[in-house]
Amino acid sequence: QVQLVESGGGLVHTGGSLRLSCAASGSDFRINAMGWFRQAPGKQRELVAAIMSGGRTNYADSVKGRFTISRDNMKNTVYLQMDSLEPEDTAVYYCNTVSKGWRWGQGTQVTVSS
Repeated sequence: QVQLVESGGGLVHTGGSLRLSCAASGSDFRINAMGWFRQAPGKQRELVAAIMSGGRTNYADSVKGRFTISRDNMKNTVYLQMDSLEPEDTAVYYCNTVSKGWRWGQGTQVTVSS
C-alpha cells in the first residue's frame, strides 16, 4: 500500500509563497500522473495541479500562473510551488494520483491571511 506524506504548509500573508512536498512510498510513482488537490472548509476536494509521467502539466484556472507543480522521480516526490498566495487558497492540500487511486495522506494546512 502506497503511503503519501505531505509537508510544507503553514501560515503566510497575502502575496507570500510556500513550497509543498509530497513523498510517496512504493515503486509505481514514476508511471503515474500525480496531482495536488485541496479542500477548503465546507467545500469539495478539488484538483488544482497535475503532472503527467512525462512532465506535462495542467492547472486549474484559479491557480494558473501562480502555482507550479514538479516531480522528482528519483525521490518519489512531487512538489507544489505556490506564489502570490491569496486568502482563497486557504485549504488543506493533498497529493494523490490524478485518478485518486492511492490512500489519502494527512494533508498539509495552508492558511493565507489578508
